[in-house]
Amino acid sequence: MSTVQASDSRRLDVFAEGPEHAPALLFHHGTPGAAEYYAPLVAAAKAAGFRWISYTRPGNGGSDRSPGRTVADAAVDSATVLDALGAGEFVTAGLSGGGPHALACAALLPSRCAGAVTVGGLAPRTEFVTAGLDWTDGMDQTNVAQFDAAGAGENSLREFIKPFADQIATLDGAGVAGMLGSLVDAPDRAVLTGGYADYIAASFKEATRVGIDGWVDDFLAFVRPWGFALADVQRPVAVWHGSEDRMVAPRHGAFLAEHLPDVRPHLLPGEGHLSLGVGSFAEILAETKAFLD
Repeated sequence: MSTVQASDSRRLDVFAEGPEHAPALLFHHGTPGAAEYYAPLVAAAKAAGFRWISYTRPGNGGSDRSPGRTVADAAVDSATVLDALGAGEFVTAGLSGGGPHALACAALLPSRCAGAVTVGGLAPRTEFVTAGLDWTDGMDQTNVAQFDAAGAGENSLREFIKPFADQIATLDGAGVAGMLGSLVDAPDRAVLTGGYADYIAASFKEATRVGIDGWVDDFLAFVRPWGFALADVQRPVAVWHGSEDRMVAPRHGAFLAEHLPDVRPHLLPGEGHLSLGVGSFAEILAETKAFLD
């Protein structure tokens, strides 16, 4: 892990592995989350010819907070990290809460970002509402309540998150599925074992190590205008979403597939929120690599 300084002197925790001359795959972690190392993912990316790069979003772990940040601000931080590492053209992928931030890169860094992938990613709330749709319909009640709290403001959201953050303080891999409760069902519980469960626990713990600012700021950014529209994303995007996703309802994947200008949809039956990325990672990498051709 290294540190990169943003233009406003904020510190960003960064993890990079792979040949410096290889094309960069910039990975945006979920919420809560951090740029933790998970050997199978990094090894698969390197085997596919990528240099793996990830940074911890502001307010999580050792990355300084950026109060009031928008989803669009991720493009600026991403460019800063890539510049510091000497990376030029890149592709990007985002899991869950990382999905919108991957889309920000594709929308706002079009001369540099060859394409993006979202895995169980959110669609913009403002565009959902404009279309007359319920943004939280189909989500597990825990996330409905969390997004409702975000809509009510920062103080309400902090009160909601704090009990979950208290659980994370002593969390290990064996306890991840239990802590997530009804947010995960059979497909996700099947993959939340061994090293992958340990990785998720470590990412949660690092994200909240110094507080919940990053978690709070992510959710506030999700429910506010993102700073760009889906129509602005002119680079190709692969949308991967499982039919059994309880964290981010499948209709989000369908909405992205319908409204992104250049899209490759993969709306898969029987997959959950986490199982999709684990089971289909090789196919996701292959598709992502094709964006560079």
